[in-house]
Amino acid sequence: MAVRAEAIIQKPATITLATRMAAMLELTKPRITFMVVLSALAGFCMATSGSVDWIRFLNFAIGISLLTSGCSALNQFIERDSDKLMRRTMRRPLPSAKLTPATALLCGVLTAVAGEAYLAFMVNGLTAVLGFCALASYVFLYTPLKQKTTICTFIGAFPGALPPLLGWAAASGQIGWGGIAMFAILFLWQFPHFHAISMMYAEDYGRAGIKMLPVVEPDCKSTARQIVFYAAALLPVSVLPYVLGMSGVVYLIAAILLGAGYLAMSIRTARTRTRLDARRLLKTSVIYLPLIYILMVLTA
Repeated sequence: MAVRAEAIIQKPATITLATRMAAMLELTKPRITFMVVLSALAGFCMATSGSVDWIRFLNFAIGISLLTSGCSALNQFIERDSDKLMRRTMRRPLPSAKLTPATALLCGVLTAVAGEAYLAFMVNGLTAVLGFCALASYVFLYTPLKQKTTICTFIGAFPGALPPLLGWAAASGQIGWGGIAMFAILFLWQFPHFHAISMMYAEDYGRAGIKMLPVVEPDCKSTARQIVFYAAALLPVSVLPYVLGMSGVVYLIAAILLGAGYLAMSIRTARTRTRLDARRLLKTSVIYLPLIYILMVLTA
C-alpha cells in the first residue's frame, strides 16, 4: 500500500528559465495589451494634424505598452485566488505556480511606474495624468469591485475607454472633442463585448464569487437588455468622427454597416441567450473594434 501511494505521488515539474520568461510575458496579457495599444495609437493618429511625429509616436507606444502591461500584471496579482477557481484562468502564471505572487507584484509595480514615468518625461504630463487615472481606476476600483457588485462592468468601462483619449492627448497635448468621441465609441463597445464573455463563463465567475450580471441574474434578461441598449447607442455615436470632420464618407458608410452588424448580433444574442450566440457576439466585437479604428485612420 505504501509502495502504491508512493508511486502515484508526482513531484512538481521543474520551472525552467524559458517557462518563467513565457510566464512573465503571459502576465502582461499580450493580446489585451495589443488591443489597448492599437486603440491608443488610433487616437494619436486622429489627433495629428499634418505629418506624424514618429519619435513621439514611438515614445507613446512604448509608454502605453509598459503601463498596460503593468496594469495587467497587478490585476493578476490581485485576482490570483479567484483565478485558481476558474477553468479559463487556472493556468495563468500565478495559479499554475509558474511565478510567485511577489514576482508578479514587483513586475507589475515596476512596469506600471516605468510606463508612467516614460509618458511623463518622453510624451507629456497630460498623457501621464490620464494614464494614472486609468491605472488607479482599473487596479484599485474596478478589480476589487468585481467581487462586490455588478456595477463593476460599468465602472471598468471608464478606464477601458481611456486609451484613445491618451493617444489624443499625447499627440495634441489636450483633450479634444475628437478624443471624447473615440472614448465614447470604445466605452459603449465594451458592454456587448464583456457581457458576451460573462454569459459564456457565468459558471466560472460564479465559482470564483465574481459578481457579473449573468451570475447574479441567471436568466440573463437584464444582460440581454444591456447588450442591445449599448449596441444600439454605439451605432449613432460611431458616426461622430464623420460629423466632427475627422473622417470621410467611406468611414461613415463602414461605421453604419459595422454598427448594424454588431447590433444585429447583439439582438440575436439577447433573444436566444445561448452560449453559442454569446461566443458569436464576442467574435463580432473583436472584429468590429480594430476595423472601425483602422478605417477611421485611413479615411481621415
